[in-house]
Amino acid sequence: MSRLCSYSIFLLGCLAVAIYPAVASAASPNVVLVMTDDQGYGDVGIHGNQVVQTPTLDQFAQQGTQLTQFYCSPVCAPTRASLMTGRYFYRTGVIHTSRGAARMWSDEKTIAEVFRDAGYVTGIFGKWHLGDNYPMRPQDQGFQHSLVHKSGGITQPPDQPNDYFDPLLWQDGQPVKANGYCTDVFFDAALTFIEKNESKPFFAYIATNAPHTPLIVEENAWQKYAQKDLNEATAKVYAMVENIDTNFARLLAKLDELKLRENTIVIFLTDNGPQQNRYNGGLKGRKSMVYEGGIHVPCFVQWPAKLPAGQKVTSRHAHLDWLPTLIEATGIEAELPHALDGISFWPQLTNPDFPSPERNLFFQVHRGLSPEPQHNAAVVGPRYKLVMNGLTFGTESLSNTPPKRKTGIELFDLIKDPDESEDLAADMPDRVNEMLAIYEAWFADVKGTRNFQTPPIPLGDPASTSTLLCRYQDGIYDGKRHLGWKVNVVEPSLVQVRIHQTAAPGQKIMVHWLGNTTAYEIEDHEQPTAALQLKRGVGRFDVWLQSAGESRKFIPGNSTTGDVVVQQVAN
Repeated sequence: MSRLCSYSIFLLGCLAVAIYPAVASAASPNVVLVMTDDQGYGDVGIHGNQVVQTPTLDQFAQQGTQLTQFYCSPVCAPTRASLMTGRYFYRTGVIHTSRGAARMWSDEKTIAEVFRDAGYVTGIFGKWHLGDNYPMRPQDQGFQHSLVHKSGGITQPPDQPNDYFDPLLWQDGQPVKANGYCTDVFFDAALTFIEKNESKPFFAYIATNAPHTPLIVEENAWQKYAQKDLNEATAKVYAMVENIDTNFARLLAKLDELKLRENTIVIFLTDNGPQQNRYNGGLKGRKSMVYEGGIHVPCFVQWPAKLPAGQKVTSRHAHLDWLPTLIEATGIEAELPHALDGISFWPQLTNPDFPSPERNLFFQVHRGLSPEPQHNAAVVGPRYKLVMNGLTFGTESLSNTPPKRKTGIELFDLIKDPDESEDLAADMPDRVNEMLAIYEAWFADVKGTRNFQTPPIPLGDPASTSTLLCRYQDGIYDGKRHLGWKVNVVEPSLVQVRIHQTAAPGQKIMVHWLGNTTAYEIEDHEQPTAALQLKRGVGRFDVWLQSAGESRKFIPGNSTTGDVVVQQVAN
């Protein structure tokens, strides 16, 4: 079936939903979506792992619906963008995970906005990773309640120092010091949210940062796994996963206690494959790779009021399918400003034998802000899978990739060879050429949406008088050299800039904006600040310290040193 035909089927489905719009009522189903970070296909007992302890998730899968062929992107922010919008992340402004590549355009309508507009109460608890500044924060994108960490993980800039125990978090945009282990804290907040809104339809998104690195967990929890001849990293991951399972049990118990379980859609999935080498259910590869081990993940769902127990859906579905699926399942009204790439699999959930339209799923992601064709990319079709240079995630350009990582074009038969052990590319050139043409059309299509442009960070907007510019998460880089931030000065503004860095005697604050570089004197070397007038415009804004007559010294590594706060000053 052609991709155009697939789109036609989806548009007909959208029309079917639009004909009978509905606004949420007390009888509308609640939705709880739990997504963990870097938990691979093999990190649950039901997928053959005989060591990790996940009794609740295993039982939940067995008594609910298992989506046995479920896919996501190979790294976190791209998965989150597609999950939130039902669109390929390249359309949304997200490119990869840091260095200015994990900001989503605010005109993308999220699943939270869809549910909010339909009368649901919405909350997020955990990881957002689609922008830390207005108007890209979760509270700007449909979440009425939020308890999140910034950046891609706890302990990453800009929130340093930080820890998984008693972490610094952000509650509805304000910093709070939490009490307890991060996963427990996020589930505690979600359970409180559910209890407060038990009489209303709600959408709760619990996105844990565990078991993402750094691998921080109670020592006695991981030592019991270490005693099973596991290396320390695997032992810690399994302890973190077991803690997730314990909290998932608490979630289900709370829904039972409030008599909400019957009419609540509960979804569990993960955002990509495992970061470290460990058991992965026989799948090839891991996080960052477009082989099955990086993109084929656990996905389980229960809705006791509507879905049969103990069933398996074996047709292929992906992260970008959940938004249209939930729209159809709940019957809510959804006005969507952009065409979706996802297709509802609600018919397959209600009847696993219902035929799924044949289509291709596309996966690609690599470092840098300029996606290149055939750079860590894959096409997953009904039977065959095309992999293009599946080990090249870490380099910005294929031309700079070490030859041993350029795997070239590979073709696999996923029905006969799900572990991708036999490359058929040389034996099936016609199939390769057909799938390459399909891929090239997709790449041109997603590029045509925004030309891979990331959104600028607004400055001078009355809605946000103070903006933190983080080097690690949002900066523009040339190799390892940080060269500022992509910003949009909305209105001419008088601002004060402060650098998170101690100035040496004789240094000045250098500011580059709209092609001009100006030096400013420093009064307080412990907290270097300068007041300046910014003209309206979009471009590269850069602030750094430099001594007269000396060349600029670039700050190495990923730290908060060199981060800049831009504070509006009343004119």
